[in-house]
Amino acid sequence: MKSLARFIRRQLLSLSGVGLMLGALLFAAALTPTLIPRSYLTQGALAGGCFAIGYFGGVLWRRLWHYLELPEPSARARSIANALAAVICLLVVLVCLWRAAEWQNSIRAVMKMAPVETAHPLKVCAIALATFVVLLVLGRLFALVAGFLAARTRLVIPPKVANVIGVLLAGLLFWSIASNVLIRTAFNALDSSFRELDILLEPERPQPTASNRTGSPDSLVKWRELGRMGRRFIASAPTAAEISAFTGRPAQDPVRVYVGLAGRDTPRARARLALDELKRQHGFERKVLVVITPTGTGWIDPAAMDTVECLHHGDIASVAIQYSYLNSPLSLLFQPEYGAEASRALFAEIYGYWTTLPKDGRPQLYLHGLSLGAMNSEKSAELFETIGDPIAGALWSGPPFESRIWRSITANRNPGTPAWLPKFRDGRFVRFMNQNGATVPADAPWGAMRVVYLQYASDAITFFSYSDAYQAPAWMAVPRGPDVSPELRWYPIVTMLQLALDMAVATHTPMGFGHVYAPEHYVDAWVAVTDVNDWSAEALARLKGQLAAKARQTTSAGDDDPDRGG
Repeated sequence: MKSLARFIRRQLLSLSGVGLMLGALLFAAALTPTLIPRSYLTQGALAGGCFAIGYFGGVLWRRLWHYLELPEPSARARSIANALAAVICLLVVLVCLWRAAEWQNSIRAVMKMAPVETAHPLKVCAIALATFVVLLVLGRLFALVAGFLAARTRLVIPPKVANVIGVLLAGLLFWSIASNVLIRTAFNALDSSFRELDILLEPERPQPTASNRTGSPDSLVKWRELGRMGRRFIASAPTAAEISAFTGRPAQDPVRVYVGLAGRDTPRARARLALDELKRQHGFERKVLVVITPTGTGWIDPAAMDTVECLHHGDIASVAIQYSYLNSPLSLLFQPEYGAEASRALFAEIYGYWTTLPKDGRPQLYLHGLSLGAMNSEKSAELFETIGDPIAGALWSGPPFESRIWRSITANRNPGTPAWLPKFRDGRFVRFMNQNGATVPADAPWGAMRVVYLQYASDAITFFSYSDAYQAPAWMAVPRGPDVSPELRWYPIVTMLQLALDMAVATHTPMGFGHVYAPEHYVDAWVAVTDVNDWSAEALARLKGQLAAKARQTTSAGDDDPDRGG
């Protein structure tokens, strides 16, 4: 026990004072609010990670100071400065821990969530300490490896050059181990797990028997080949009777076509199969046709499709193909090209056939995607390919921050309009909508093509940026979005890490906030995109209420899918 106590004491005495003080400031900043409420577990892990980054930054600063042989203050002056800085940092940490619950409640208030009584400061500190210790051990292991390699290279090159080479070689070694061993092993395990989950047949979703359903005995696509998300999409399609119960008018059974990864080996082959199945079900004879790009696992948001099917009384067809088993973050990280390739293949097949049909006898063609699906749907059609025979428009909800077209339009928005709800030129081509509708009046004229981005200001998947590490994001400027805490502030490095964590939990918010898009907001978006004009304001309000109640009932029953595209 005595040896252990001596070891712990030696380790504590070896800690950098400058590092601890800078780490404490970053720890305190990590307690401030961003977009999504945090539990004490995620708050502790985030705060501990920020403390470690601040600590390593302080250590690096001191070593760089010595390395450059800059003048040192006297021992007395250094002691006084360290003591004063330590007291200030401790006070800042205590104040921030005291205000942590208030800050979290500022987010919960705008999301209409019940307030919390405490932020569990002791649990947060314990988890943060454990996180810091783990990262400190890894950091010191890195330093040992770098020192060992530098010592070997000093035999043939100058010491300062050897030190730099040692750090670079150690970084390369750690990165190789992390990417090629740990990450690749984890990816293979996750891929296998998601693949097994995808083929799982759920007894509550039996194979359809009606001939006009994908996966039925008469379908070109076998029920087992649809995949878990495809079966969910097909089985959850509303019937004509259910739509009539919502709308109070006669309706048709909507056409839904889906081809899973098991349907064919390549995206192009799956797209051809989807086209053939769509023709078999007479999808091109409907009023509206929507080409959907799903999220990573193949999930399609029921809030989006139920809404547009009701608005058009079932006189609508939709088609999608799966491109991955993985959830959206993993698919984006490991298979970024798969979604774009599949989206391009499906659009090429559908659009190619659609252009051969008489213009007065074919459906209005639209694109749709949520999150990763929105980003890949953007890539499915190039303007020069469709300019001679344009599609009717697109609805893209929750576009990720890397969405090329969305990013370009947002960057070139009209001066004076907020980044979280921009206005682009005169609004004839593209409009942005959130919980409160669009900035452009509903009766403003459209051009030949209608594009709507549905996005929430509290959606970190849309508004995250790597530049948040060194500059305040534009969406943080006043006025802010209605679902963003007024207490939110920007801090270097910390804000980027906070938003990265927000992305991971963006689908755990109440419906209508974060990355969980509500059917009542889809109603407004689809009305604008598909030019719905046979509904009164009262009927639309009634439909919103009915769809919202159904969606929330499904969510509370646990039937909703966890992969909302994040």
